[in-house]
Amino acid sequence: MDDIEAIQIIQDYIRTHYKDDNFCIHDVCSKIGYSRRQVDRFFKRFLKKTLREYINAVCLTESANELLNTRKTILEVALNSHYETHEGFARSFYKRFHIMPSVYRDKKIAIPLFIQYPVSHYNALLKHKEELFMNNALNFCMITAKERNKRKLIYLPSKNAQDYFSYCEEVGCEWEGLLNSIPEKIEPAALIELPEKFVEKGFSRIAVGIEVPLEYDKELPESYKIVELPECIMLYFQGEPYENEEDFCKAIESTYTAIGKYNPTLYGYKFAYDIAPSFNFGADTSTGARLAVPALYNDYSE
Repeated sequence: MDDIEAIQIIQDYIRTHYKDDNFCIHDVCSKIGYSRRQVDRFFKRFLKKTLREYINAVCLTESANELLNTRKTILEVALNSHYETHEGFARSFYKRFHIMPSVYRDKKIAIPLFIQYPVSHYNALLKHKEELFMNNALNFCMITAKERNKRKLIYLPSKNAQDYFSYCEEVGCEWEGLLNSIPEKIEPAALIELPEKFVEKGFSRIAVGIEVPLEYDKELPESYKIVELPECIMLYFQGEPYENEEDFCKAIESTYTAIGKYNPTLYGYKFAYDIAPSFNFGADTSTGARLAVPALYNDYSE
């Protein structure tokens, strides 16, 4: 068993069993017959966390969901998260999210929830960067137009990123959990390409973000920015479902190719990359890749 395979087995085990009453970190290691030291070594290498740090992040994220979506007491939430005391849970929650559990439940502000990215996806990204080829079988693409009223964009820019992989290398991956913790979001968090007018000096056009209603005015972490977007059409391009999870990079590239071949003027639209960002929502085996680009009616006049 190689390190990637071992990590994936552990991730799958944690995802399935972390809510069990008798869940134990030692059982996680024995699942694959590796020592705790070995597991910590390749977790740190590929996931940038020790096994305990990873499990704590998973449990604390679930506790945040319980604080918002149930009426359980904070002690009950703590016990469900495998903490023995209210105080120990509160300290860990504050250390990870920089807010006390009671304050989070009251204010419902955005926090960086932990997303359990399968390490196999990370490995597939590395392979994709090396191979740089596309599966030509992933050709079919559905297109849906949705009208957007004026709204706001919350985004976290990068300085040098050119794609998803380089963005996460530069900024990290906590953005997805944080942005998806905002209940007012119109769509899930996505990698975005900004219009030139939103790109500040010293930054690239690659960012991550979500759209929220125009009246959104809650507190955001310091690095995040918020701007108003005008009315437009969003054209959603959705590719085919696929079988092999490691083909998600190819599915996204195939859908980008479909956008490049699409002629919006045949259907009364024109692309409008100068007024709003384009969105890369990623890919899933059951639904395929999903991308969205801004457009206007051809007869649109400001």
